[in-house]
Amino acid sequence: MEASSRWTTWWRRERRQDRPVTGGEAAARLDLLLGAVRAGFPLAPAAHPAGYRCSCDRVGCPAPAQHPVSFAWQTQATTDTEQLARWLARDPQANFVTATGRVHDVLDVPAEAGRLALERLEERGVHGPVAAVGEDRYLFFTATRGTPADEDEWWTSALDSTPDTMSEHPGLRWHCRGSYTLLPPAALPDGSEVRWLRGPDQPLPDPLRVLDVLTDACTEVGAVAEEQWLIG
Repeated sequence: MEASSRWTTWWRRERRQDRPVTGGEAAARLDLLLGAVRAGFPLAPAAHPAGYRCSCDRVGCPAPAQHPVSFAWQTQATTDTEQLARWLARDPQANFVTATGRVHDVLDVPAEAGRLALERLEERGVHGPVAAVGEDRYLFFTATRGTPADEDEWWTSALDSTPDTMSEHPGLRWHCRGSYTLLPPAALPDGSEVRWLRGPDQPLPDPLRVLDVLTDACTEVGAVAEEQWLIG
């Protein structure tokens, strides 16, 4: 609590004054981001809504308020709390992404399948962080497959998703190395938000155990992108 209060005070003093942000909102938002940092999730700044547009001002932005600000996001991603405070001081409205494939992976499914899978995981005693992206998607945070020194030890999956392949995986996506997801709290242009359903203080479960439940749920709701999801 002491550390959180210190960073909140620093941010309020240094942030730009380009829109009203109440002290309570600032403290709550910073506490959520610090919770992810404490869990070891590497963060990098992302675009945010600017009215109904994306703050990047790109005409026809394909992912409004859902992409990193910099092409160097993989290098930027950090758990340094001072850097987080500087980013927030520079842009208090910024969303944040978390780089996957380092500490955690993310299994990303349509919300209908996510709701069904979350109930079943609870019944099986499988816990872990889960976030909702508006009313559209659920993000299940799991332990990562890792980044072994020997590349031959790393196995790939047909479900692996990167920023360039999102449209290829309308059903189940596996965000691992080279990918990212939005991190709560984040705002979207349609007025919805990315929010925690189960926070980052939860232990990260085994990805294959979660994958088993998610694939069944996706099949039941008809949200299957590929006939085969087998790991190769």
